Amino acid sequence: MKLVLPGSKKTKMNELSDLIYDWNQAGQPSPPVRTVQLVDETLRDGLQSPSLTQPRIQDKVYLLYLMNDLGIQAVNTGIPATGPAVQYDCRVLAREIAHHGLRIRPQCAGRTLEQDVEAIAEVAQWAGTEVEACLFLGISPIRQYVEDWDEDTLLRLSEKAICLARDYGLPVMFITEDTTRARPETLKRLYGHAIACGADRICLCDTVGHATPQGVHNLVTFVRRFVEETADRPIGIDWHGHRDRGLSVANALAAIAAGVDRVHATALGIGERSGNVPMEVLLVNLKLMGLIDWDLTKLPEYCHVVAEATGAPLPFNHPVMGRDAFRTAVGVHAAAIAKGMAKGDRRLAEQVYSSVPASMVGREHTIEIGPLSGMHNVRFWLQSRGLDVPPVVMEKILTAAKQARRLLTEEEIRRIIVTMERRGVTPQGNAAS
Repeated sequence: MKLVLPGSKKTKMNELSDLIYDWNQAGQPSPPVRTVQLVDETLRDGLQSPSLTQPRIQDKVYLLYLMNDLGIQAVNTGIPATGPAVQYDCRVLAREIAHHGLRIRPQCAGRTLEQDVEAIAEVAQWAGTEVEACLFLGISPIRQYVEDWDEDTLLRLSEKAICLARDYGLPVMFITEDTTRARPETLKRLYGHAIACGADRICLCDTVGHATPQGVHNLVTFVRRFVEETADRPIGIDWHGHRDRGLSVANALAAIAAGVDRVHATALGIGERSGNVPMEVLLVNLKLMGLIDWDLTKLPEYCHVVAEATGAPLPFNHPVMGRDAFRTAVGVHAAAIAKGMAKGDRRLAEQVYSSVPASMVGREHTIEIGPLSGMHNVRFWLQSRGLDVPPVVMEKILTAAKQARRLLTEEEIRRIIVTMERRGVTPQGNAAS
């Protein structure tokens, strides 16, 4: 059932906070108040998953507006040098942003090659708006060995591409692939040279999901210190992480704590191999940590549009957006939620068995009836549908649930009620005369 809280009694915020001891904050200073920006990579890295369908341009445009409404600052629209279809979509999305005055800013990605930079410049010229050029280059020793590159080659490729992009008037983010496995001296040479050539931002990449939170802290601290000591102007630092080891969200939060000012993510974490930082989970964590204060009620629509447009599965137990994220059929849990409801405060009921308030992300808690349920489940399931049945019918429903191996469907529950009524059990609990 969906929880509809009765009454007007309110729990004051300080009273509710007194009911939750937060070990996340125990003994630690409050996080610094500063801006955290986000880049949505759903339409670029997200679509590199070989299991997904490429969405139609109308779906991409719709997603663009949802990203904008969620407060996301930038969107990577694709790699226009890939071919005419991607080039066209990049142009349409950039023009949509420009013509309708959206707050979100367009990006295009490309290799550090002349043709890729020119393709990005064509998008900007066609759309009549500024497009950030996100130029990437693999730099780790293992990548250099496979490609037969040396550091002089990396310096030459990056210089030529960055300078060309600046000649076209494009803002540049220089992206080092596989940063988390690159040598510190290589990072210093490449970042210093890229900044000297005119790069506005640098992006640290955990391209194969290698890093741990401690490793992220070490890397970001090292790079941030180097930039602060050597750059003659403010330089942005981005974080782009993958989840091959399941650490993408933790790593993104570690990167923010260590000093990056922009993080990349994708809807549902879709992307190459095991995917990227899931945008919906990152947004929720940033809001709960007090680092953003954006309206996240359109997150369900954002995730479902991506799932439908690309064929990406949405697991039932996916954090925040999964079918079961705010649903329970366990008697003990349902009883606690129901008792929280009885105190008249939605936040209390939402958080007694959840760390994420469902209403914060545009969702509601539901209570189902199954083999692990108790009478609280039955009672509130019926009340939510305006059904007034006698205790004997409620017992019958619970008995049927205990004997089942799955949740009872609404049709099955209503059939039990109708069957009992036909046997003469009235809403008052008496046999018909």
